[in-house]
Amino acid sequence: MNIFIRAASSSDYESLLPLFRQVHAFHVHVRPDLYKENDTPVEQAFFENQLIDDTQHIFVAVISNELVGVVVTKEEVVTENTFVNERKMLLVNSLCVAETHRKKGIGKKLTEYVFDFGRSLKVDSIELGVSEENTSAIEFYKSIGMTTKSRKMEIMLD
Repeated sequence: MNIFIRAASSSDYESLLPLFRQVHAFHVHVRPDLYKENDTPVEQAFFENQLIDDTQHIFVAVISNELVGVVVTKEEVVTENTFVNERKMLLVNSLCVAETHRKKGIGKKLTEYVFDFGRSLKVDSIELGVSEENTSAIEFYKSIGMTTKSRKMEIMLD
């Protein structure tokens, strides 16, 4: 099985919608208080704006001309001040492999590509957020060498 990783293009939008829906449906399921059901969680105009934004990078995994995975990233810089050092990071805003193609090395290939891309940008780190409920994703991220940096906590008020 040959997995090819490339930059996304505007013509990929329709093929990526099922992956965007898959990610969004998970979030709606675990946090319906935060996420709305929406059949188009990423609108085409938003997607196209991401593609033309020099700080955002979307890569797709392709097997035999079928899009089977996507990773959406964004460069961010923390400006130095009296409290923190300056640093440049690449944020992974979304990573999804089609349910029918999981456990085939696609996620690993996508993340390796992003790690190499981050090195080419000379970022200090690659970071992402993951729901505590998404235990399979947490295990995957640990398996590729990522560690927990911080944790967001909340208390729900009436």
